[in-house]
Amino acid sequence: MQLSINLRSLQGGHEHFEKQYEPSLLKGIGGDLFRVVSPVTLSFDIDRQDTGRYQVSGHLAGELEVTCSRCLEPFMLRVAPEFDLAYVSRTENVGEGEREVEEDDLTTAFYSDDQIDLEQLIGEQLHLAMPMKPLCSDDCRGLCPQCGTNLNLGTCSCSPQWTDPRLAALKAFAQKSKN
Repeated sequence: MQLSINLRSLQGGHEHFEKQYEPSLLKGIGGDLFRVVSPVTLSFDIDRQDTGRYQVSGHLAGELEVTCSRCLEPFMLRVAPEFDLAYVSRTENVGEGEREVEEDDLTTAFYSDDQIDLEQLIGEQLHLAMPMKPLCSDDCRGLCPQCGTNLNLGTCSCSPQWTDPRLAALKAFAQKSKN
């Protein structure tokens, strides 16, 4: 299956693109953060701008398996990010040296050899759609800090009070002062 789009094959200045990619084609995208578990639908419009520039606007949708930040259990997360990117040739950016990042740079992507790498586009958008701290549910209780029991599945007999052993001498001093 094609994971790139050839810019030379565009008919006129505007074209609509829509495809569905099976998870097996997107195996390496998530690394340790997530795993693609359902077909990813990619839909976008591509418009030829001035020489060497293309505007790509659209969305993708899919389901990811991610690990909860609190209980460390895997769960399914539905994502559907939208994007609006300006693609410029990678050769336009060579040799510019150091410069300040401008707001337009945050929505600029690069293509080379008249090909837009759709695997890179999908991977980038899925990474950007990931929450900072993914949670299986808003009321996830997480793990017991002492024994590691998943508090969503059961309880433990650990003391909910944690005392810092480095402050033991101060606690003993406070107890003496009370007496």
